[in-house]
Amino acid sequence: MLREAIAVLGLVGVSAAGTAVPAAAAGGDRPQLRRLLDTITTEDGAPGAFAEVGDRHGRTVLTSGVGDVRTRAPMPERSHWRIGSITKTFTATVVLQLVDDGRIDLDAPVERYLPGVVRGNGNDGRNITVRHLLQHTSGLPDYLDDLGIDEVVEHPFTHYEPRELLDLALGRPPGFEPGTDWAYSNTGYVVAGLIVEEVTGRPLGDEVERRILEPLRLNGTRAPRDSAALPWPHPHGYVRTDGPLLDRTWLNPSAAFANGSMASGGTDLNRFYAALLDGRLLRPGTLREMTTITGVSDDYGLGLMRVPLSCGGYLWGHGGETIGFTGFSGTTGDGRSATVMANVGPELGDSGRSHLQEALDTALCEDAA
Repeated sequence: MLREAIAVLGLVGVSAAGTAVPAAAAGGDRPQLRRLLDTITTEDGAPGAFAEVGDRHGRTVLTSGVGDVRTRAPMPERSHWRIGSITKTFTATVVLQLVDDGRIDLDAPVERYLPGVVRGNGNDGRNITVRHLLQHTSGLPDYLDDLGIDEVVEHPFTHYEPRELLDLALGRPPGFEPGTDWAYSNTGYVVAGLIVEEVTGRPLGDEVERRILEPLRLNGTRAPRDSAALPWPHPHGYVRTDGPLLDRTWLNPSAAFANGSMASGGTDLNRFYAALLDGRLLRPGTLREMTTITGVSDDYGLGLMRVPLSCGGYLWGHGGETIGFTGFSGTTGDGRSATVMANVGPELGDSGRSHLQEALDTALCEDAA
């Protein structure tokens, strides 16, 4: 998410000559966005950066830097990458579609769907609702506090079962009583994914494909599965080390399951968020639930974050910081959608992360009149 804390493992600068590739001439030159992408690939040391805007002008793409530090190949104009926590919006949408179908009750306890599964050290599925999971108000500890990034980087093809991830979290007490506070927890989305599988009798990836990817024709998006491959074309994804950048383009994403294992690209993400906020995936009342901000939810709805824009109004979307990539995507709900990405993560650094968020704002606001 846009304010999610990240681990900084080091700072290794990689200078790259900035290049920009406009894909729709009607979109204008977008000099502010161009400058921000070049800053990310020079001052902030990311190998490459990418932005795609969808608005009344059509599709506009700008890139800077390289997609491959070895060959110096430029960032692909139709890039695809691991989208990390942007996956949460897809998972939440599937859960809410099952609410629309009458198969899940948002305010029912987790225990109804996964009896006896969420128990341990004070964590209790009888007191946690489905809404709490999607809103990050469950109090469940984040399993990533125990499964460190170093472990996944060192062993990129290890398979993790969702129950393994949940058990890591249940080894520690909850952070607070459900519904009384807000704390970003990947564990809540692991549980949400397990509920989808229990209710439907199908893998989460199948449900994401059937309910979202196929109807919207998101052909460049990969649902949650154990696939090391990325849709083509794609940049390489890098991790900072004390030495050269480490290439981690290919890995088993199962350590992220329902909370961060998908891959996609700018065109598909823009189409997805536009369709979601336009009411094409959920009934009106359910979409209102998804975009409702409560007193404790810290500008977070149900799998969606609300971010004020410099040009007025709000962005509804999500961020994703994962091994090899950092990205943000969202829509204003009035015809403007944008996605930005840098091919290093999750330690882009505070400055780079801030510039990437600013790039998303600029992508939606520059030339918005």
